[in-house]
Amino acid sequence: MVNKYAGMALIAALSAGMLTGCASSDSAAVYSKSQMRQAQTVRFGTVVSVNQVKMEGQNNELITLGGTALGGLAGSSIGGGKGSIAAGIVGAMAGGLGAQAAQRNMGGKNALEVTVRLDESGKMLSIVQEADIALSAGQRVRVLSGGGSDRVVPN
Repeated sequence: MVNKYAGMALIAALSAGMLTGCASSDSAAVYSKSQMRQAQTVRFGTVVSVNQVKMEGQNNELITLGGTALGGLAGSSIGGGKGSIAAGIVGAMAGGLGAQAAQRNMGGKNALEVTVRLDESGKMLSIVQEADIALSAGQRVRVLSGGGSDRVVPN
């Protein structure tokens, strides 16, 4: 019976993994539904520096649950009686933690840390966003703020 349940958990985990691709974007060119038709504050500035960074992948609770279930099933098949229960608990913990670590390491995206000196105040700010819009030091840009996010776009 353990193999039947392990197979079902694996299918659930793989299905959840496919749904992870539907996660929201961190692109400066993509707006969420809640940001549509909302006023944005616009500030002008000059890019001081652009650094390549990596965004950490996002955790998907269904994949973590699948890893926990698989770890628990694998652990419970070790030994018998109370040892089987303890091994199941340890296996579940290891499976859940392993699934979370794998998601953080595998799901990362290339991103840019963009530092901008604002015209009106001379203050500098830094924003991290997906690396899908070309930006370079010395470039004139607009910093858009509103709807819970900031973004840097070419002027």
